[in-house]
Amino acid sequence: MPTIVALACRAAAALLLALADTLVQAQMTVPAEPASGLDSGLEQQVRALALSGTKSSAPGTPRVEVSVGQLDPRLRLAPCLHVEPYLPDGMRMWGKSRVGLRCTQGASKWNVYLPITVRVFGTALVASSGILAGSVLAAADLAQAEVDLAEDNSAPLFSADLAVGRTLTRALKAGQSLRQSHLKARQWFAAGETVTVLAQGDGFSVAGEAQALNPGIEGQPVRVRTESGRVLTGLPIGERRVELPL
Repeated sequence: MPTIVALACRAAAALLLALADTLVQAQMTVPAEPASGLDSGLEQQVRALALSGTKSSAPGTPRVEVSVGQLDPRLRLAPCLHVEPYLPDGMRMWGKSRVGLRCTQGASKWNVYLPITVRVFGTALVASSGILAGSVLAAADLAQAEVDLAEDNSAPLFSADLAVGRTLTRALKAGQSLRQSHLKARQWFAAGETVTVLAQGDGFSVAGEAQALNPGIEGQPVRVRTESGRVLTGLPIGERRVELPL
């Protein structure tokens, strides 16, 4: 028959086990802090602000993901009662970007920048298989797939008509997004050729002829001399065609 001491020991052991189980359950239900180190409410504000800023860069309703980074660990910020997130002037919510954080209620005002990554998903051209640099693209080399439109500064290509027959400047892996910078720039005309010069605006269009003073390379400014002798600068937009900025 158990002694009083033994019964007391068993009761104490059972109590300790119950307390330990309660502690474990409590630890499991405590929400983890955001990876950014910010207060969860502030991080939600940052995400909402970034999403609102993305609308101007990505019209329509694309799928958008915002990853919030961490502040520089070397920063020593004074305590603040209210931190206000904001979009810095001229900052595009696209790819690697940042959101400003400023203390509006505290003994010491401060302003810092929080790194974020904005991923914008849409359907664009990808390589259907591995393609070597220098290859001339064919329709079979390309496919449509969902990609992160914001992962590269160069614009993605959406239509095969803009890529077929063009030469790759770098190798592509299967499934990799095709970008404008991956294609060799086209030469639309040579120096000395007669070109058509276009100027277009709201409700009007003016065309004339001029002589190219340097080769018309796609994406690069070109100078032309008009019949009156004026030298103008425009952009090559096609075979012996130059568009003048207004």
